[in-house]
Amino acid sequence: MPETMLKVKDLHAWYGESHVLHGMDFEVPKGEIVTLLGRNGAGKTTTLRCIIGLLKKREGSITFKGEEMIGQSANVIARSGIAFCPEERGIFSSLSVLENLLLPPKVAEGGMSLERIYELFPILKERGKSQGTKLSGGEQQMLAIARILRSGARLLLLDEPTEGLAPVIVQQIGDIIGSLRDEGFTILLVEQNFRFAERMGDRHFVVEHGQVIDRFERSEVEANREKIAGYLGV
Repeated sequence: MPETMLKVKDLHAWYGESHVLHGMDFEVPKGEIVTLLGRNGAGKTTTLRCIIGLLKKREGSITFKGEEMIGQSANVIARSGIAFCPEERGIFSSLSVLENLLLPPKVAEGGMSLERIYELFPILKERGKSQGTKLSGGEQQMLAIARILRSGARLLLLDEPTEGLAPVIVQQIGDIIGSLRDEGFTILLVEQNFRFAERMGDRHFVVEHGQVIDRFERSEVEANREKIAGYLGV
């Protein structure tokens, strides 16, 4: 069995008085792509926000490389080697592509060089002087992913990276994510597009009402396709 990089155990979370996670349990092995699947409102994005420390009201256990993250602030968690790419992408629209790439601080040795970024995302080199507002949705998504690679983090939390993108761009994003896994990155992926998630994931956890209700290895997906479709309503 591969080494466990991230372990979430009995995780509960609240937005105000609303109890939204009800004991999330899953593990992310080092060097794998793990997906969280489920319908809108199931608790997938909330789980990512808990892991990175953006949601303060949380209980349970989140260990990263054996170290407990519950109780740590978001900046401490980020400096431990976890990076979050939100669904809204969060690029600085008034800055150029290059300025966005140069902005994030390095949290660890091994942050990806601009040269390697441009190999993975050649369009970003072409658009280096363009402001964020001038980028297409696909270019913005590529920039959002590229920016977190500069930090040196080895665990990437990706929230809906294909949302609203054309099929050809989805294919490109998938190729890039696959390349990152091949380079040793560990990825926790939240994704509504099951075809994309199936292609990318080494293992899948189905989330419903703030809990993991089922899990499937890559090799088990085909035999359970109808069951998964029932969970996801597809």
